[in-house]
Amino acid sequence: MADTRVRQESAPVRLPNPAPRPEAELDELKRAWDQPKGIHFLSAVNNNYVGVWYVGTALLFFVLAGILALIMRTQLAQPELRLIGHELYNQLFTMHGTIMMFLFAVPVVEALSVFLLPNMQAARDLPFPRLSAYAFWAYFFGGLAFFCSLFFGLAPNGGWFMYPPLTSYIYSPGINADFWLLGIGFIEISAIAGAIEIIVGVLKTRAPGQSLDKLPVYSWAMLIFALMVIIAFPAIIAATLLLELERAFHWPFFIAEKGGDPLLWQHLFWFFGHPEVYVIFLPAAGMVSMIVPTMAQTPLAGYRLVVLAVIGTGFLSFGLWVHHMFTTGLPQLSLSFFSAASMAVSIPSGIQVFAWIATIASGKLQNKTPTYFILGFLFIFVIGGLTGVMVAMVPFDWQAHDTYFIVAHLHYVLIGGMVFPMFAALYYWAPTASKTPLSETLGKWAFWLMFIGVNVTFFTMHITGLMGMPRRTYTYIAEMGWGPLNLISTLGAYMIGAGVLVFLIDLAKNFRPYQGDLGNVWNAGTLEWLPSGNYQTRSIPIVTSREPLWDQPNLSEDVEAGRYYLPGAQTGGRETIVTSPIDAVPQYVLQVPGPSWRTVFAAFFTASFFIGLTIKLYIPAFICGVLAVAFVIWWMWDTDPGPAGTGEIDIGGGLRLPTYVTGPMNHSWWATIILVIVTGMVFSCIVFSYFYLWTVNPLIWPASAASLPLIWWPIGAAALFIASGFLVWFAGRRLSQVPERSSWPTRIALVLAVPLLIGGVALEVFGQLETGLRPSESGYGAVVYTLASYQGFLVAVLAIMGLYTVVRSLSGRLTCVRRSTFDNTQLLWQYGVAQGLVTLLIIHAFPRLLV
Repeated sequence: MADTRVRQESAPVRLPNPAPRPEAELDELKRAWDQPKGIHFLSAVNNNYVGVWYVGTALLFFVLAGILALIMRTQLAQPELRLIGHELYNQLFTMHGTIMMFLFAVPVVEALSVFLLPNMQAARDLPFPRLSAYAFWAYFFGGLAFFCSLFFGLAPNGGWFMYPPLTSYIYSPGINADFWLLGIGFIEISAIAGAIEIIVGVLKTRAPGQSLDKLPVYSWAMLIFALMVIIAFPAIIAATLLLELERAFHWPFFIAEKGGDPLLWQHLFWFFGHPEVYVIFLPAAGMVSMIVPTMAQTPLAGYRLVVLAVIGTGFLSFGLWVHHMFTTGLPQLSLSFFSAASMAVSIPSGIQVFAWIATIASGKLQNKTPTYFILGFLFIFVIGGLTGVMVAMVPFDWQAHDTYFIVAHLHYVLIGGMVFPMFAALYYWAPTASKTPLSETLGKWAFWLMFIGVNVTFFTMHITGLMGMPRRTYTYIAEMGWGPLNLISTLGAYMIGAGVLVFLIDLAKNFRPYQGDLGNVWNAGTLEWLPSGNYQTRSIPIVTSREPLWDQPNLSEDVEAGRYYLPGAQTGGRETIVTSPIDAVPQYVLQVPGPSWRTVFAAFFTASFFIGLTIKLYIPAFICGVLAVAFVIWWMWDTDPGPAGTGEIDIGGGLRLPTYVTGPMNHSWWATIILVIVTGMVFSCIVFSYFYLWTVNPLIWPASAASLPLIWWPIGAAALFIASGFLVWFAGRRLSQVPERSSWPTRIALVLAVPLLIGGVALEVFGQLETGLRPSESGYGAVVYTLASYQGFLVAVLAIMGLYTVVRSLSGRLTCVRRSTFDNTQLLWQYGVAQGLVTLLIIHAFPRLLV
């Protein structure tokens, strides 16, 4: 094959360690990263292990959801079949959509990133490996429990979108909907935990020199993906919270007769739901941008334009949530705006498609299985994009809404835009995890069966939808004329199933993880193809271009010989380099925590807590919740190890870095900032609900100041919040100024700050109770008490964090140097004070402006 690569000009790199490093260093590195044996294997937290488990579990849910789809398609193959009844059919289509969207699509892209990002960025691991392990095990336990609800007739049956009032306690009195609300809300928390890991990992754990302009497109895509998750997913958490409060305690958020509104759910759900389409697409597009240059053996055309397109897609996707609400009676001006946004988002997607086509045209494409899936993706996704522009037109959407045309469009976009790139990625990156390659023959069989099956199944559905067949119907009469088309769609669905089965056979026959890798079989140019082990790379290289393996001669040999940074276990344990977010300048050495059962048990008891709440076993649920918190605290206890004996270590070539930093340079500080954003987004969604319900029914808001709590209640609560914040600020000042032996002022201030926060929430609640306002009587009462309750929840978290910080101080683990725990607690604490003050302003100042 002709070499069509366009090489970048780069200055020669001076090796930190010109001579090969001694074998003793390599032995020490292997010892530090050695994985536990036997049953303790499950306690591993290394991304190479957790990533493979994560991907495998996501594929399991993909297969299970596909089986449910085949049962539904069999039911619809002929008119008036009675294979299954309408109740089971409702459960099946709800579970199929829910599993595909919540248990497969988002988790699988996070799973692949857990495995790939450290490799692409030549980091030894992600910055919070135990958090990744916790997110996986929580997803594993919670997802399996959610799926098993099918076998007990308790599966949700209100659709994967769970629209009220159908899912309210009035029309769905059982616990079916609760499995969706508590289960999915919990799984979204797991997704947010993964997103925090990804953001900090992309920005802070990169190879030295891998500045933002040299960052792989996949890393860019995962960064935007994770930012979208922390902004969009809190909306579904807030929505599920409100609906569960309505179902459990009859707080009427969505009951129109009591001042609620069912459309509030749609606004919250689709603010999450439509960006989620691009949350799924962007990582897939990032994979394509990595695979296409390798398959064509030439750098990606228009790198900067592709990165801007990724950013633009993420930004524009938040203007699309009403795309699914064109038939709800919204004002024409709103419809026009969101229709325009729906069409505008196709522009950055088109930029990426043309960049891939240009890359293919400028190189010579290899006739390999990943290439087939990429070409299939381009064909199917473009068709899905064209039908997306069609349904963005309001008049057409009015006609096609809730027909099988929408089902066809949705599947063309999601299968083309996500499933085909995922299969391309599995075949492309399998050699980095397995000593045996996947079969080219079986891979191409799998592709053709899936490609033909998808088009047979879903292209036909466009016609069925235009003929008027509605969605979510379990049977139909022969006179409608839909029978032949449905039979064709069912045959196509079985072809897709056959293709997936061939892939599974290939996987079982050839995929053998944890036995080494095949090396750079595709002649790729990026860092994940460096020689690796459990410790990723023998040494962490200096990067000077976007395709280092193409542009830096002998890079693989120099890395394997230990000629770059951290050639051994300099601190005696696991470690990686933390770099600056923009230029990737080394800042400090992060000591990475090792295997732990605590994350497994924390995840198990967290899942058990939510399941216990769902099935109304409140005492066992409470016990599991306490145990979950205990295990989280236990795992956190030794993840802030503090300075090594010398404070700095030589990472190679005489470059010395500290092993402990505080403040904005610390990776955990960044994670806390992201957590504050997530918390603020949930709060913003509840505030949005407050003002939305006011616009819907202002008559239920207080008619006079006399019906509100006396002004002294909110003033007293605000004073307590402010005093609490001042005490924490004072504790921080004392911690910075006094010797380590004089830590009592800091401890006393933190201890006193806790009851002040609790007192602020108590004053607010007592003030509302004094007026006779009850949350179950009106939408106003419900949203007021929800604002107070959410502040109370945050206060409970802060109380635990504050007391935990005090205990660390008493144990000698909190000093003026070793203070990351305090800094993170202070960040969240000051946000909690600010949120409390905003809550008081909204609840007490806004109604007084109206009267």
